[in-house]
Amino acid sequence: MRDTTDDAATADDPAPVVKRGDEIGYEAVDAAEGLRKGVLLDESDGAPNFAMRRFELAPGAAVPRHTNAVEHEQYVLAGEYVVGIGEAEHVVGPGDALLIPAGVEHWYRNEGEEPGAFICAVTNGDDEIELVE
Repeated sequence: MRDTTDDAATADDPAPVVKRGDEIGYEAVDAAEGLRKGVLLDESDGAPNFAMRRFELAPGAAVPRHTNAVEHEQYVLAGEYVVGIGEAEHVVGPGDALLIPAGVEHWYRNEGEEPGAFICAVTNGDDEIELVE
């Protein structure tokens, strides 16, 4: 159960939340075999502006080229994998941070033997995803 200090909080004055790791469920992402997503915090937890998610990219997994309607800020937690942004490819590892602007094509490929993991922050609300290939 999440810990809050004020149950009378409003959208203009949200309550602090501590969500424990064992409360976070992970599910497979339909568009990519080997990719799992866990929602760390979002509007259902009282976060008024942003959603923070954790993704796990299994060894050998690939996420197809796609675009999102909203920008993404990402922080790599584990593993080493390739991220394509536009026409450029980048090998990323723990401690690297990425900005993927809204509408820019991007994709992921884990060629290593270790799982990759990253945090992704986006704005709350709908995020239209369009597969390019």
